[in-house]
Amino acid sequence: MSHSFFVPCPRGLEEALAAELREIAARPEVVRHAPFAVHAGQTGGVAFSGVPAAAYAVNLHARIANRVLLRLAAQGYRNENDIYGLALAQRWEDHITPDQTIRVDVTAHQSPLRSLNFTALRIKDGICDRMRDKRGARPSVDTASPDARIFAHLTATDCTLYLDTSGDPLFKRGWRQEKGEAPLKETLAAGILRLSGWQPEQPFYDPMCGSGTFLIEAAQIALNHAPGAARSFAFEWLGGFQPAPWQALREAEAAGRRKPQQLLIAGSDISTDMLAITHDNWARAGLPGAAPLKQVDARFVKPPFETPGVVLMNPPYGTRIAVRGARRARPDEQSDERADVVPMNPREEEAANQFASAFATTLKQHFAGWTAYIFTGDLSMPRRMRLKESRRTPLFNGPIECRLFRFEMVRGGMRNGAAEAPPAR
Repeated sequence: MSHSFFVPCPRGLEEALAAELREIAARPEVVRHAPFAVHAGQTGGVAFSGVPAAAYAVNLHARIANRVLLRLAAQGYRNENDIYGLALAQRWEDHITPDQTIRVDVTAHQSPLRSLNFTALRIKDGICDRMRDKRGARPSVDTASPDARIFAHLTATDCTLYLDTSGDPLFKRGWRQEKGEAPLKETLAAGILRLSGWQPEQPFYDPMCGSGTFLIEAAQIALNHAPGAARSFAFEWLGGFQPAPWQALREAEAAGRRKPQQLLIAGSDISTDMLAITHDNWARAGLPGAAPLKQVDARFVKPPFETPGVVLMNPPYGTRIAVRGARRARPDEQSDERADVVPMNPREEEAANQFASAFATTLKQHFAGWTAYIFTGDLSMPRRMRLKESRRTPLFNGPIECRLFRFEMVRGGMRNGAAEAPPAR
């Protein structure tokens, strides 16, 4: 029996996720044990359909996905009672038991209903009334660590119900304990790596590695470690779980790992505390040897490899961020809240310009032939660096509008190795 699923992802990465899902669907063990078909992407994610075990494969292998949601039902509504009826009609007894706990989250876009909290309560009532009728008892609510998460999304006319198969969001790979300051989520980092076009045979360098997110994602890709191999998922304790295909998928993942090898991956940071966190994260992620790190100010870095490759970093934004709520997010997309970037004071502005200029000089002088990517919420970064980007890709880090800037550090040809932009003002 085929089921419909939706896989939300960070905004701007829908095409990258669709490509990743097609690669997962083509894996031999997935074709055999968990076949699925990928459908057209839409804002906030990608849909696919397949056997129940398809959700197992995507949870295990998808690096860019936020969650894997099983689509239960959708219908039109006029009020909360219609939504209660939709929830009451679902076969919750096939998925959960009265002894398990639930949580209901409702999000909306242009819904006429006044209270999403009341709507969530009515969905919970529908689930509990159905369970009481079919199983003689109702599940309890646990908003912190539920056994089953139910999502509902409302448009102006329709309500769609989803059952989460992931549990914890998929950026939680199972190895991170310390996060450092303002960490980049692993799902977004993986998407950025894919957009950069980096391949494991190329050198990779993060000169501001922080807690090591880019480095660890790159190393796991190079060694063919599945991102979900070190964690558990909600589908393992939901009704209808099939242990045989899950075991087959796990065994194929373990057998497909590449043997430890010298990785063309390196990082550096000015902070000894961040480097210590990266070392710990590297080890907990099951990666071989010691993390290839060096303590150095990004303004004075040198290429860690003789062959040119990819430089990728996520520098501090250098701005104070204040979030203004625009609306509640859908379960199948990132929050649509935007972040107001409070203008920097003159001292902060001068420091940001000085750092960007110094780092640009380092790139031009020492990284000829490399391709540099900077992911930042500072949309004026190219002007600060006085470099002309060859590409800019809009992305969102949560509510913060960002750009992934690409700079070609060309050997010879252009003056100073890269095209120059007007100075920042």
